Amino acid sequence: MSISVGDKLPEATFVRIGANGPEEVTLSSLTKGRKVVIFAVPGAFTPTCHSAHMPSFIDAKDQLKAKGVDEIICVAVNDAFVMHSWAEATGASKAGITLLSDGDGAFAKSIDMVFDAPPVGLFGRSKRYAMAAEDGVVTVWHPETTSGCEISGGAAMVEAL
Repeated sequence: MSISVGDKLPEATFVRIGANGPEEVTLSSLTKGRKVVIFAVPGAFTPTCHSAHMPSFIDAKDQLKAKGVDEIICVAVNDAFVMHSWAEATGASKAGITLLSDGDGAFAKSIDMVFDAPPVGLFGRSKRYAMAAEDGVVTVWHPETTSGCEISGGAAMVEAL
């Protein structure tokens, strides 16, 4: 069953590239006592993710911060090196958006947001969504139902908060 408003986020461990290379970070450490926005994409460098979804959060960053968001986090079923390169290529790192690798899709599976798209070589990827959570509890849940990112984009999250 998919996650919904009022649910506590499941524990998850992600990988990111830190100052000394790959490092693990837990979801609970990122959310404890904090207001965060988490959005997921099917893949770094994929067309909609690269040209629309990530830019929508870069554009909304200041408005989300003004609404009390402590951190904006992007998650994808890609390795940490790809996520780091994508952060640099899109300007997400410069904008202060955190990119995390859900390398084996464990988090996507735990919230029932996994899909396959064999014609384009995507297997075990995360569906597109955005959520807000306060102290680890989901307060806004926007699973994408279109082929774009209108529901799960940055502007929709600003409006929801």
